Amino acid sequence: MLRPPISKLPRKPLRWRQIRQIQSSATRLAEAYDPVTIERAEDEVDVCIVGGGPAGLSAAIRLKQLEREKGKEIRVVVLEKGSEIGSHIVSGAVIEPRALNELLPKWQSMEDHPLTRPATSSHMRFLTQKLCLPFPHPPQMNNDGNYILSLSQFTRWLGNIAENEYGVEIYPGFAGSQLLLSPTPDAHDPWGNKVRSVQGVITNEVGLARNFTLKSSFEPGMAFRAKVTLLGEGAHGSLSKQAISMYQLRKEAQPQTYGIGLKEVWRVDPEHYEPGKVNHFLGWPLPYDVYGGGWEYHMDEGLVSIGLVIGLDYKNPYLSPYREFQRLKHHPYFRKLLSGKSERLSYAARVLNEGGLQSVPRLHFPGGALIGCSAGFVNLAKIKGTHNAMKTGMLAAESAFAAIHPSDTASSELSTADLSSYETAFKNSWVYEDLHEVRNMRPSFNTKLGLWGGIAYSGIDSLFLGGQTPWTFRHTPAGVKEKNQDSTSSLDASHTEPASWHQPIDYPPFQPPLSTDLMTSVSLTGTNHAEDQPVHLRVVKTRKYVQELDRARAGDENANLALGAGSSAVETCAKGEAASGEVEEEKKVRSEHVRVNDGMYAGLLGRACPAGVYEYVEQEGKEAESGEGWQGKKLVINSQNCIHCKLCDVKVPTQDITWTVPEGGGGPKYTNT
Repeated sequence: MLRPPISKLPRKPLRWRQIRQIQSSATRLAEAYDPVTIERAEDEVDVCIVGGGPAGLSAAIRLKQLEREKGKEIRVVVLEKGSEIGSHIVSGAVIEPRALNELLPKWQSMEDHPLTRPATSSHMRFLTQKLCLPFPHPPQMNNDGNYILSLSQFTRWLGNIAENEYGVEIYPGFAGSQLLLSPTPDAHDPWGNKVRSVQGVITNEVGLARNFTLKSSFEPGMAFRAKVTLLGEGAHGSLSKQAISMYQLRKEAQPQTYGIGLKEVWRVDPEHYEPGKVNHFLGWPLPYDVYGGGWEYHMDEGLVSIGLVIGLDYKNPYLSPYREFQRLKHHPYFRKLLSGKSERLSYAARVLNEGGLQSVPRLHFPGGALIGCSAGFVNLAKIKGTHNAMKTGMLAAESAFAAIHPSDTASSELSTADLSSYETAFKNSWVYEDLHEVRNMRPSFNTKLGLWGGIAYSGIDSLFLGGQTPWTFRHTPAGVKEKNQDSTSSLDASHTEPASWHQPIDYPPFQPPLSTDLMTSVSLTGTNHAEDQPVHLRVVKTRKYVQELDRARAGDENANLALGAGSSAVETCAKGEAASGEVEEEKKVRSEHVRVNDGMYAGLLGRACPAGVYEYVEQEGKEAESGEGWQGKKLVINSQNCIHCKLCDVKVPTQDITWTVPEGGGGPKYTNT
């Protein structure tokens, strides 16, 4: 899909310690990418925050507030992979302003704030194929004092405050691709093991061709050296995955579980617009053994947000989250809501954390910490996480400031920032209480009773027990957890059953403009990626990819960072006697992926991906001899369509899709999601 180039916000000049001038030449164009010999521009900062979402921006603002309060300077940089702040942000959203009230007590008097539509009602509905029935909802779902808004717009407003009122340096279009580590072990992880500390972030290279040769526009990624690195990438962030694995941060936690949220924003007929109205839906079109539900939020200016969340632990590989969402709109209730002079304005999708308190990992690591949805603070009973994301960003900021400007001499002599105080602050905060109260609700749906068992337990727990029980449910038996010890494999993927155990789902035809084909919806996202760049959706297990990153960091000249990007890319970067073996292994991995995912799971990703990125198609001509397919089928990755939802990384049964960042500025350009 070709899109116009996405313009980038103006950036402040960076204070480089080392600048390398890139010269274009025919010889340069013939070069293969070599991560070991590359020279990078470097910048030194106090705190580097990866991700310009609510958590990252709240952390940045709180750090600069402390600078004013304490009179001690601190340089804060926020790196955002989207083309501008807010362009990759998706949520319902009804926001609880508790954290905002603490961060910016006078926000209501601030110009152009987006919290202009208070929620006026809150109801739960149960859908059958034809009926919409009232249904009791837990007290946590009350929305008194909450606001309906576009989280993308809210984040953009928060970014303007951070940059213009507090002096935070925000760099959109900078995608963090690697953790910058100390040369040798210089710290201890939370378990006492001697490890290399995080000393910042390296951004993605720009100007690499699809086969990993250097284009005339090539620019090496930049190294942001930081005393503290905060990872606020959102659910299932790529750097967060690396940190969780490297430092065993999930050692004492349950595996994280996820849902996929699909959303549309409509401008509805004035007759159907009820400002402030909030509805949540259970039941149809999802089967009883699939966790999920829908929403309807009447925003400001005649806009209505509708959507569907589906737990990614669903079993049937024939299920299509996108088709389920489109089918939801065929219900008489939604058909009426979206009838008349109604117009669809936008479409979006993103995975969200569902694990709750028992899936929150250890939050700190040597030199940094996880904040917001990178750790997973969504309160699923409330169907809200922004307030918790913002508060954890603020708590981490206070810990980071204390580490950089310690009050005692002993702490000032430490070479690596220790943010363990953030962990303590979290456990003493209202965020912990918020999650503890509802910790058993999501896993209560994981019984043979399915939907009805979960509803029964959640009703009793929320209405009578208030979460004050001596037990905490697990998401999985202990034996299953053993599969997730490296923290890179997904629990949700392990729930997927072979296609032979299920029947294909007969979805109704689309009924434009009420429901449309997938590509029509994707066109509303404004998604754009440069076509001739490496495929950022790698067919390689994350653990293997991280090991290759470690080899490159260690200066191993045979490290091949093209793994998973296709045989031609691997061949470009392969060196020495192992070159032919690496290419053959790449083909073998791709072939095995097709064999299992198409042969056993009927090409699950072709239906599960909400942007049409993956296809399992017939090989043509000599392709069958390439060794990359299976029984005449091959995998096609349309990475230019990717809307950065991360579903593939979570749900693929073989757990061999590793989501890495594309060139900064690529991806969707959301404005009102």
